[in-house]
Amino acid sequence: MPLYEHVFLARQDASTQQVEELTAQMTGIVEGLGGKITKTENWGVRSLTYRMNKNRKAHFVLLNIDAPSAAIAEIERQERISEDVIRYLSVRVDELEEGPSAMMRKADRDRERDDRGGGFRGEREGGGFRGDREGGGGFRGDRGPRRPREEETTEEE
Repeated sequence: MPLYEHVFLARQDASTQQVEELTAQMTGIVEGLGGKITKTENWGVRSLTYRMNKNRKAHFVLLNIDAPSAAIAEIERQERISEDVIRYLSVRVDELEEGPSAMMRKADRDRERDDRGGGFRGEREGGGFRGDREGGGGFRGDRGPRRPREEETTEEE
């Protein structure tokens, strides 16, 4: 059977329980049509790049599916009907990714960085902000008087 990665975005004001029920509904559709869900990942509530249907955030869910194309067509039809689903995307793949997806690995890296105590660059030694350099800040007045250019100089003869 063909393999698919399917991601859907649910409204931010939907509860986690509602998102889990929606995921269970999609799983039921796939299994009813002779397929199986090999992996389910809930990526949590994440910010959207731009507003979609007046939402700035959404619940992201990934499903790795091993099912016939009719199952994918039915899932997408149900998601078009559902008011809780903002967007969805199904991609046919040659093989399904084992282990955590790239998004989950990124979340783990972020969590480890936060545990180490590293914030943004300026909090660690070495500064990192423009004004922290010994040469001065970014203002013209910090550099001393302005020297005239060659064409501005007047030669006295």
